[in-house]
Amino acid sequence: MNSFSELQLCSALQSNLAKNGFVKPTPVQARAIPPALAGHDVVATAQTGTGKTLGFALPLLQSLTGKSGASAKVMVLSPTRELAMQIDETFTKLAEGTGIRSTVVVGGMGEGPQLRSIRRGAQVMIATPGRLCDFLQRKLVDLRGTQTVVLDEADRMLDMGFLPSIHRILKELPSSRQTLLFSATMEKSVAHLIADHVHNPVRVAIGTITKPVEEVDLHLYEVEQNRKLSLLARLMREEAGSFLVFTRTRHGADRVARNLGRFGFKAARIHGDRTQGQRNQALNGFKDGEYRVLVATDVAARGIHVDNIAQVVNYDLPQVPEDFIHRVGRTGRAGARGTASTFAAPGERGEVARIERELKIRLVRREVPSDLSEPPAVAAATRRAAPATRARARRAHGTPSAMKARWTSTSSRRK
Repeated sequence: MNSFSELQLCSALQSNLAKNGFVKPTPVQARAIPPALAGHDVVATAQTGTGKTLGFALPLLQSLTGKSGASAKVMVLSPTRELAMQIDETFTKLAEGTGIRSTVVVGGMGEGPQLRSIRRGAQVMIATPGRLCDFLQRKLVDLRGTQTVVLDEADRMLDMGFLPSIHRILKELPSSRQTLLFSATMEKSVAHLIADHVHNPVRVAIGTITKPVEEVDLHLYEVEQNRKLSLLARLMREEAGSFLVFTRTRHGADRVARNLGRFGFKAARIHGDRTQGQRNQALNGFKDGEYRVLVATDVAARGIHVDNIAQVVNYDLPQVPEDFIHRVGRTGRAGARGTASTFAAPGERGEVARIERELKIRLVRREVPSDLSEPPAVAAATRRAAPATRARARRAHGTPSAMKARWTSTSSRRK
């Protein structure tokens, strides 16, 4: 398949593809869509950013064209709220004019509107395993009418401990269903999931799934922890485009975002301690260009699908090499070029070597500018904080002369 126009799709879907600029399919779309349209089970592995969402959304929408009914006919399981909501956006764009409606079933948001949408006849349910299992246990949803289930980012769902929930959900579905499984990696746990729940699948494997796409330039800066912020600011001044910055902890994300603001950059942040509303606002603001930089923990590595991210920065090294792939996969998407810069302290050379060895990649060493210094805004903030710090010390210990007198008296007694 060289063009979407070759597919036997309804006119509304063909029109929506053209309207949204989808003309030529990516390799995973070209190989996964035809067997999915034919009703076969499909297992597809491809690197992050290669268009897997459209690869399952298009055949599912075509299968629903002209059908009606109160129960969901299609269910998509996703590891994170952010990814579920972005899948829903794709379905909404492609389904315009078809009468097909989708709904999101995720934690962190009010369950009332989600349940009402299901009961009003949404044909597509896009859910995270935790919230859907909760609904099943309380007998609030009925999955017996489901014709097709999609396990999206299957490896990530298993990494997050959702295997028991997935087993529980799949047992509620008809045995004659169609199953589509999409994943960035094919680990043993994923293979077991396929053996248990997928029937005679068409296997689609695009490129290597154990290293980043070739369109991403991989750079390494060996830099001390206290100079990382200045280096990040320097890169943002010298390079154009948006930046997605990954930190290891939630507090680290807050700190980096706050200090980038003192550099004059508008920064948003997204991590597990943020409410869903705050996460939506940050992600939407990043998409729309309100924020040039988004600082995130690995909760966002698979949940952020934003076009044209110029650079990913590993401000902190990931916990495991596989997370490096998913972070880096946020740039260089759909054939575009991107850059991934990794900051590592001298004491982290062993961890860097492990990433290179296990992923069979080479990070290009880049020179750290010798003139990096604390930015004036941050230094000024530190100076402004100093009087308050001294005031707290005076309240706790008295004036410097009083502190000296007490120390002298104590020293005399000790003698």
